[in-house]
Amino acid sequence: MERVKIELEFLLRASPAILYQFFTTPSCLIRWFCDEVDIQGETFTFFWNGSPETAYLLEDIEDEVVRFEWEEGEEGEFLEFRISISPVTGETILLITDFCDADERDDQRQLWESQVRELRKETGGG
Repeated sequence: MERVKIELEFLLRASPAILYQFFTTPSCLIRWFCDEVDIQGETFTFFWNGSPETAYLLEDIEDEVVRFEWEEGEEGEFLEFRISISPVTGETILLITDFCDADERDDQRQLWESQVRELRKETGGG
């Protein structure tokens, strides 16, 4: 199956510093992204329903970007959270980049929309 890159943009009320914590600290990640997480240096092991998935932290710029590469992922694929501020409205923009099978694009989009709804609740923006 062909793999495709998806990019989703969300506006949030939380500051970049707060959002950054929700992508990098265990106590925040379990509030919106996974059931459990174990971080050993640059290796993040996320658990969903008891099943682990390991990712490596490729890029980490405080309050700006966090990029992971999945251990079991395809070559060149990654999961990225990029944070910026809209110069017009002053709102925080979250750009999520992910990859999925071409026929799963809508499901993946719905999954991220659901996850970001939780993120908004947890960061006080929603």
